[in-house]
Amino acid sequence: MRLWTIHPGLLDQKGLGAAWREGLLAQAVIVRLKNGETPGYRNHPQLKRFLSSPAPLLLIGTWLTAIQEEAKSRGYSYNYDKIFAPGKMFKMIATSGQLEFEREHLLNKLKDRSPEYHDRLINVDAYPHPMFEIVDGDPEEWEKTKDF
Repeated sequence: MRLWTIHPGLLDQKGLGAAWREGLLAQAVIVRLKNGETPGYRNHPQLKRFLSSPAPLLLIGTWLTAIQEEAKSRGYSYNYDKIFAPGKMFKMIATSGQLEFEREHLLNKLKDRSPEYHDRLINVDAYPHPMFEIVDGDPEEWEKTKDF
């Protein structure tokens, strides 16, 4: 599961679709936890940053709303009604190191999956998903950053 800190506008078509599906999965896990169930993925590091907030369902709704809006701007039809708590009002803090780590991670994925998209992004600076406020810092401790 990758709940990107980078802006969904940086994702290629496959990446955007995967982000949408993974966001819906995260939303389902949050709902199940709220209902007292113990679903898989509950300990996933990227999900934990949403769960650590007082309003995780609102946060994932904010995250998904931006994904859906990006999809709509590209002419894709992602069902907005699948977002349980849509909105744009919630912010989270993320680090500049996390943003840059994800940029490199995405570029590595794109080398094989979409070389032409990779070449378009290689000189583009990372910018954040609208819900993230970026502060200086290293990648999150939960990232596997052996070579970062």
